[in-house]
Amino acid sequence: MAVLRPAGEFDESYAYDMATIRRPWQWVLLIAFVAGLYALPLFASQSLVSLINRIGITIIAVQGLNLLTGYTGQISLGQAAFMTTGGYISALLMKEMGLPFPVTLVLAGLGTGLVGLLFGLPSLRVKGFYLVMATLAAQFIIPWFTRNAFRDLLNGAQGLNVPVPVIFGLRFDEPQSYLYLTLTVLVVTTVVAHNVARSRLGRAFVSIRDHDLAAELLGVNPFKYKLQAFFLAAVYAGLAGALSAHQLRHINSETFNLTDSVFLLGMLIVGGLGTSLGPILGAILVELLIEAATLVGPLFVQAFPSTAAGAVQALRPLFFGVALMLFLIFEPKGLAHRWQLIKAAWRLRPFSH
Repeated sequence: MAVLRPAGEFDESYAYDMATIRRPWQWVLLIAFVAGLYALPLFASQSLVSLINRIGITIIAVQGLNLLTGYTGQISLGQAAFMTTGGYISALLMKEMGLPFPVTLVLAGLGTGLVGLLFGLPSLRVKGFYLVMATLAAQFIIPWFTRNAFRDLLNGAQGLNVPVPVIFGLRFDEPQSYLYLTLTVLVVTTVVAHNVARSRLGRAFVSIRDHDLAAELLGVNPFKYKLQAFFLAAVYAGLAGALSAHQLRHINSETFNLTDSVFLLGMLIVGGLGTSLGPILGAILVELLIEAATLVGPLFVQAFPSTAAGAVQALRPLFFGVALMLFLIFEPKGLAHRWQLIKAAWRLRPFSH
């Protein structure tokens, strides 16, 4: 979709043309918004801060999936398994080697990226439904490995207790303090993902998504760029898994399961494939729907007492499924596309066509 400029605004330089944030008031709004998020622990309730933490971690995982599926067109149902990998790596490095949290977080991302390369190899020979089945294998192999391999180290199905992150003597053992870690990592991953999408690497991803044979004829190496996409997606999943594991203070083979992988893919579809804003909007909407299911659960139990057992757990996939179905029918390009249309209509006011 072409970018529409307000009347009287022209691209006077290449740097201005490529700028994401163009005007001073936009910078002011962005800085105020980020500052407001960092100030939340000072006045918000613990439940709200915990929700923001969960949304932030989820956005990071969906951003990685967006680089792989949204930009490169390689569908994956193994993102939650890579989150498990990142959580275990970070927990083991802190417990067994005593490394500081920032180091374990980076190594968890890189280590998960290497694991993602292994499961990305089938993408060189298969695509579409067959690639979905290949990536689905990660969701079975990795949890099985954590349950049955190195039982003395990984503690089998019981999993591991994860240490509290400590940086410069500060313990991040409460949701209010942990939010600073989540937001900091989220800001970095958002900037990196947006710039990757606008770089030569991102353009190669898009060319493979649109037509891989044509891209290869134009000099794009599918072998190289598909593996890079899987690596980046797994790195993001590893970061999200490590953050989540340290927040929950425990991780096992069921902490992130196949349902989570489906939810992450659904969030990307709802938000908008192949857009920088899509992972943010999709994760926020779906997480709010899950939270709404938690709040509606007691009312549902009162209306239907026979469904008391597991009512909340049953409502969560119901809300998610209905939302996904409605978006596929009425807004298949996601919330990010609708936001672009709203901005275009505002810039063209008062002309409606």
